[in-house]
Amino acid sequence: MHLLYLDESGHTHDPNTNFFVLAGFSIFERQTHWLEGQIDPVAARFSATNPRDIEFHGSPMRSGKDEWKGVPPQDRVQAVVDILNLLSDRQLKLKVYACVIEKKLFKPEDILARAFEDVANCFDGFLKSLYHKNDPQRGLVILDKSNYEETIQTLSHVFKHVGHATGRLRNFAEVPLFLDSKASRLIQMADLVAYWIFRHFESGDSRGFDLIRPHFARYGTREAPVHGLQAHVTAETVERLGALAPHSHPFPHPTPKPALAAGQAAGPIAVPPEAANGAEPAAE
Repeated sequence: MHLLYLDESGHTHDPNTNFFVLAGFSIFERQTHWLEGQIDPVAARFSATNPRDIEFHGSPMRSGKDEWKGVPPQDRVQAVVDILNLLSDRQLKLKVYACVIEKKLFKPEDILARAFEDVANCFDGFLKSLYHKNDPQRGLVILDKSNYEETIQTLSHVFKHVGHATGRLRNFAEVPLFLDSKASRLIQMADLVAYWIFRHFESGDSRGFDLIRPHFARYGTREAPVHGLQAHVTAETVERLGALAPHSHPFPHPTPKPALAAGQAAGPIAVPPEAANGAEPAAE
Protein backbone atom coordinates (compact mmCIF):
# COMPACT_ATOMS: atom_id res chain seq x y z
CA MET A 1 0.00 0.00 0.00
CA HIS A 2 1.12 3.54 -0.75
CA LEU A 3 0.28 6.30 1.73
CA LEU A 4 -0.27 9.90 0.64
CA TYR A 5 0.37 12.43 3.40
CA LEU A 6 -1.29 15.77 2.69
CA ASP A 7 -1.68 19.18 4.27
CA GLU A 8 -2.99 22.55 3.14
CA SER A 9 -1.42 26.00 3.14
CA GLY A 10 -3.46 29.15 2.79
CA HIS A 11 -7.18 29.30 3.40
CA THR A 12 -10.00 29.12 0.91
CA HIS A 13 -11.81 32.14 2.39
CA ASP A 14 -8.88 34.31 3.54
CA PRO A 15 -9.04 37.65 1.66
CA ASN A 16 -5.43 38.45 2.61
CA THR A 17 -3.87 35.68 0.51
CA ASN A 18 -4.10 34.93 -3.19
CA PHE A 19 -3.40 31.19 -3.29
CA PHE A 20 -4.52 27.93 -1.74
CA VAL A 21 -2.29 24.85 -1.77
CA LEU A 22 -3.07 21.21 -1.00
CA ALA A 23 0.13 19.20 -1.15
CA GLY A 24 2.19 16.37 0.26
CA PHE A 25 4.02 13.21 -0.71
CA SER A 26 3.44 9.48 -1.11
CA ILE A 27 5.50 6.70 0.43
CA PHE A 28 5.33 2.91 0.44
CA GLU A 29 3.85 1.71 3.74
CA ARG A 30 6.91 -0.28 4.86
CA GLN A 31 9.19 2.74 4.61
CA THR A 32 7.36 5.13 6.92
CA HIS A 33 9.24 4.06 10.04
CA TRP A 34 12.62 4.64 8.40
CA LEU A 35 11.62 8.10 7.16
CA GLU A 36 10.37 9.09 10.60
CA GLY A 37 13.69 7.93 12.00
CA GLN A 38 15.45 10.43 9.73
CA ILE A 39 13.29 13.32 10.97
CA ASP A 40 13.53 12.62 14.71
CA PRO A 41 17.25 13.50 14.95
CA VAL A 42 16.47 16.93 13.49
CA ALA A 43 13.98 17.46 16.32
CA ALA A 44 16.59 16.31 18.84
CA ARG A 45 18.73 19.34 17.93
CA PHE A 46 16.12 21.51 19.63
CA SER A 47 15.13 19.24 22.52
CA ALA A 48 17.50 16.39 23.28
CA THR A 49 15.40 15.19 26.21
CA ASN A 50 11.92 15.50 24.61
CA PRO A 51 12.30 15.58 20.82
CA ARG A 52 8.66 14.51 20.38
CA ASP A 53 7.63 17.88 21.80
CA ILE A 54 9.08 19.55 18.71
CA GLU A 55 6.67 20.03 15.82
CA PHE A 56 7.76 21.04 12.35
CA HIS A 57 5.37 23.54 10.75
CA GLY A 58 6.34 25.83 7.91
CA SER A 59 4.95 29.20 8.96
CA PRO A 60 6.17 29.34 12.60
CA MET A 61 9.55 27.89 11.62
CA ARG A 62 10.09 30.62 9.03
CA SER A 63 8.84 33.47 11.23
CA GLY A 64 10.24 32.26 14.56
CA LYS A 65 6.86 32.26 16.30
CA ASP A 66 5.19 29.94 18.83
CA GLU A 67 7.55 27.17 19.98
CA TRP A 68 10.17 28.38 17.49
CA LYS A 69 10.47 31.77 19.17
CA GLY A 70 14.05 32.35 20.25
CA VAL A 71 15.52 29.66 17.97
CA PRO A 72 18.24 31.22 15.78
CA PRO A 73 17.13 31.73 12.16
CA GLN A 74 20.04 29.70 10.79
CA ASP A 75 19.01 26.70 12.90
CA ARG A 76 15.40 26.93 11.82
CA VAL A 77 16.38 27.19 8.16
CA GLN A 78 18.79 24.27 8.43
CA ALA A 79 16.04 22.08 9.89
CA VAL A 80 13.74 22.95 6.96
CA VAL A 81 16.47 22.14 4.44
CA ASP A 82 17.37 18.83 6.08
CA ILE A 83 13.76 17.64 6.17
CA LEU A 84 12.88 18.71 2.62
CA ASN A 85 16.13 17.11 1.43
CA LEU A 86 14.73 13.73 2.46
CA LEU A 87 12.58 13.92 -0.69
CA SER A 88 15.77 13.22 -2.64
CA ASP A 89 16.43 9.84 -1.00
CA ARG A 90 16.60 7.43 -3.95
CA GLN A 91 15.65 4.38 -1.91
CA LEU A 92 12.48 5.94 -0.54
CA LYS A 93 11.29 7.12 -3.96
CA LEU A 94 8.98 9.73 -2.42
CA LYS A 95 6.64 11.42 -4.87
CA VAL A 96 5.20 14.89 -4.35
CA TYR A 97 1.63 15.79 -5.29
CA ALA A 98 0.20 19.32 -5.18
CA CYS A 99 -2.64 21.43 -6.39
CA VAL A 100 -2.14 25.20 -6.42
CA ILE A 101 -5.17 27.41 -6.94
CA GLU A 102 -5.13 31.14 -7.53
CA LYS A 103 -8.26 31.91 -5.58
CA LYS A 104 -9.69 34.61 -7.81
CA LEU A 105 -10.20 31.95 -10.50
CA PHE A 106 -12.69 29.97 -8.38
CA LYS A 107 -15.58 30.53 -6.03
CA PRO A 108 -14.33 30.10 -2.44
CA GLU A 109 -16.68 27.19 -1.83
CA ASP A 110 -15.29 25.31 -4.87
CA ILE A 111 -11.58 25.62 -4.10
CA LEU A 112 -11.13 22.71 -1.71
CA ALA A 113 -13.15 20.33 -3.86
CA ARG A 114 -11.09 21.12 -6.94
CA ALA A 115 -7.80 20.82 -5.07
CA PHE A 116 -8.67 17.47 -3.53
CA GLU A 117 -10.04 16.17 -6.83
CA ASP A 118 -6.82 17.04 -8.66
CA VAL A 119 -4.49 15.56 -6.05
CA ALA A 120 -6.57 12.44 -5.44
CA ASN A 121 -7.00 11.79 -9.17
CA CYS A 122 -3.27 12.17 -9.78
CA PHE A 123 -2.42 9.77 -6.94
CA ASP A 124 -5.04 7.30 -8.18
CA GLY A 125 -3.46 7.52 -11.64
CA PHE A 126 -0.06 6.67 -10.16
CA LEU A 127 -1.54 3.59 -8.48
CA LYS A 128 -3.15 2.65 -11.78
CA SER A 129 0.25 2.92 -13.49
CA LEU A 130 1.67 0.46 -10.93
CA TYR A 131 -1.17 -1.95 -11.67
CA HIS A 132 -0.21 -1.96 -15.34
CA LYS A 133 3.38 -2.77 -14.29
CA ASN A 134 2.14 -5.88 -12.44
CA ASP A 135 2.52 -4.16 -9.07
CA PRO A 136 -1.07 -3.80 -7.84
CA GLN A 137 -1.26 -1.46 -4.86
CA ARG A 138 -3.98 0.28 -2.91
CA GLY A 139 -3.65 3.83 -1.65
CA LEU A 140 -4.66 5.70 1.48
CA VAL A 141 -4.73 9.48 1.98
CA ILE A 142 -3.69 10.77 5.41
CA LEU A 143 -4.26 14.40 6.41
CA ASP A 144 -3.86 16.68 9.40
CA LYS A 145 -7.03 17.19 11.42
CA SER A 146 -8.67 20.42 10.26
CA ASN A 147 -11.95 22.15 9.63
CA TYR A 148 -11.97 20.48 6.22
CA GLU A 149 -12.27 16.93 7.58
CA GLU A 150 -15.98 16.38 6.98
CA THR A 151 -15.85 17.99 3.54
CA ILE A 152 -12.93 15.85 2.35
CA GLN A 153 -14.50 12.65 3.72
CA THR A 154 -17.64 13.41 1.72
CA LEU A 155 -15.68 14.31 -1.43
CA SER A 156 -13.68 11.09 -1.23
CA HIS A 157 -16.83 8.99 -0.95
CA VAL A 158 -18.43 10.78 -3.89
CA PHE A 159 -15.30 10.53 -6.10
CA LYS A 160 -14.98 6.81 -5.37
CA HIS A 161 -18.60 5.71 -5.68
CA VAL A 162 -20.20 8.31 -7.95
CA GLY A 163 -17.29 9.88 -9.81
CA HIS A 164 -15.64 13.20 -10.50
CA ALA A 165 -15.04 15.24 -13.65
CA THR A 166 -12.74 12.66 -15.27
CA GLY A 167 -13.88 9.36 -13.77
CA ARG A 168 -13.83 7.60 -10.40
CA LEU A 169 -11.20 6.85 -7.78
CA ARG A 170 -10.64 3.11 -8.16
CA ASN A 171 -7.51 2.34 -6.17
CA PHE A 172 -8.15 3.82 -2.74
CA ALA A 173 -8.40 1.37 0.16
CA GLU A 174 -10.56 3.62 2.35
CA VAL A 175 -11.76 7.18 2.82
CA PRO A 176 -9.03 9.57 4.06
CA LEU A 177 -7.65 9.21 7.54
CA PHE A 178 -7.17 12.31 9.71
CA LEU A 179 -4.42 12.49 12.34
CA ASP A 180 -3.21 15.04 14.86
CA SER A 181 -0.02 16.39 13.32
CA LYS A 182 1.74 16.23 16.69
CA ALA A 183 1.56 12.44 16.49
CA SER A 184 2.91 12.16 12.96
CA ARG A 185 6.29 13.32 11.69
CA LEU A 186 5.16 12.58 8.14
CA ILE A 187 2.17 14.91 8.43
CA GLN A 188 4.62 17.55 9.66
CA MET A 189 6.83 16.93 6.62
CA ALA A 190 3.76 17.31 4.39
CA ASP A 191 3.10 20.64 6.14
CA LEU A 192 6.59 21.84 5.14
CA VAL A 193 6.04 20.71 1.54
CA ALA A 194 2.69 22.51 1.28
CA TYR A 195 3.98 25.66 2.98
CA TRP A 196 7.04 26.11 0.79
CA ILE A 197 5.02 25.52 -2.37
CA PHE A 198 2.63 28.19 -1.07
CA ARG A 199 5.56 30.56 -0.37
CA HIS A 200 6.75 30.18 -3.96
CA PHE A 201 3.42 31.15 -5.48
CA GLU A 202 2.28 33.66 -2.87
CA SER A 203 5.52 35.51 -2.12
CA GLY A 204 7.95 34.55 -4.85
CA ASP A 205 10.22 32.84 -2.32
CA SER A 206 11.40 29.82 -4.29
CA ARG A 207 14.05 28.52 -1.88
CA GLY A 208 12.00 25.65 -0.47
CA PHE A 209 10.19 25.08 -3.76
CA ASP A 210 13.52 24.51 -5.50
CA LEU A 211 14.17 21.58 -3.13
CA ILE A 212 10.71 20.16 -3.83
CA ARG A 213 10.50 20.78 -7.58
CA PRO A 214 12.55 17.73 -8.78
CA HIS A 215 10.38 15.29 -6.85
CA PHE A 216 6.88 15.85 -8.20
CA ALA A 217 5.27 12.61 -9.31
CA ARG A 218 5.75 11.76 -12.96
CA TYR A 219 4.17 8.87 -14.83
CA GLY A 220 2.26 8.17 -18.02
CA THR A 221 3.69 8.05 -21.51
CA ARG A 222 5.82 10.38 -23.60
CA GLU A 223 2.70 11.27 -25.55
CA ALA A 224 0.54 11.73 -22.44
CA PRO A 225 2.74 12.56 -19.43
CA VAL A 226 1.24 13.22 -16.01
CA HIS A 227 2.85 15.62 -13.54
CA GLY A 228 2.24 15.78 -9.80
CA LEU A 229 1.90 19.57 -9.74
CA GLN A 230 -1.49 20.84 -10.87
CA ALA A 231 -1.50 24.65 -10.97
CA HIS A 232 -4.56 26.75 -11.74
CA VAL A 233 -3.02 30.21 -12.00
CA THR A 234 -3.22 33.26 -14.24
CA ALA A 235 -0.80 34.13 -17.03
CA GLU A 236 0.36 37.05 -14.90
CA THR A 237 1.40 34.66 -12.15
CA VAL A 238 3.31 32.46 -14.59
CA GLU A 239 5.13 35.53 -15.91
CA ARG A 240 5.90 36.80 -12.39
CA LEU A 241 7.33 33.50 -11.23
CA GLY A 242 9.33 33.10 -14.41
CA ALA A 243 11.11 36.39 -13.74
CA LEU A 244 12.13 35.69 -10.14
CA ALA A 245 15.66 36.68 -9.20
CA PRO A 246 17.78 34.50 -6.86
CA HIS A 247 16.90 35.05 -3.21
CA SER A 248 19.23 37.37 -1.30
CA HIS A 249 19.51 34.78 1.50
CA PRO A 250 19.82 31.37 -0.19
CA PHE A 251 19.24 28.17 1.75
CA PRO A 252 22.31 26.35 3.05
CA HIS A 253 23.36 22.89 1.90
CA PRO A 254 21.86 19.91 3.76
CA THR A 255 23.66 18.70 6.83
CA PRO A 256 26.00 15.82 5.87
CA LYS A 257 24.82 12.49 7.22
CA PRO A 258 27.17 10.70 9.63
CA ALA A 259 29.18 7.81 8.25
CA LEU A 260 27.60 4.40 8.80
CA ALA A 261 29.28 1.77 10.91
CA ALA A 262 30.35 -1.44 9.19
CA GLY A 263 27.37 -3.65 8.49
CA GLN A 264 24.82 -0.93 9.26
CA ALA A 265 21.98 -0.63 6.76
CA ALA A 266 22.06 2.51 4.66
CA GLY A 267 18.33 2.85 4.33
CA PRO A 268 14.99 1.06 4.05
CA ILE A 269 15.00 -2.46 2.68
CA ALA A 270 13.54 -2.62 -0.80
CA VAL A 271 10.39 -4.73 -0.93
CA PRO A 272 9.70 -6.55 -4.22
CA PRO A 273 6.20 -6.06 -5.62
CA GLU A 274 5.33 -9.71 -5.19
CA ALA A 275 6.03 -9.46 -1.45
CA ALA A 276 3.46 -6.74 -0.91
CA ASN A 277 0.17 -8.00 0.49
CA GLY A 278 -3.30 -6.71 -0.27
CA ALA A 279 -6.17 -7.16 -2.65
CA GLU A 280 -5.65 -6.25 -6.25
CA PRO A 281 -7.11 -2.84 -7.07
CA ALA A 282 -9.75 -2.49 -9.72
CA ALA A 283 -7.59 -0.28 -11.92
CA GLU A 284 -9.07 0.83 -15.17
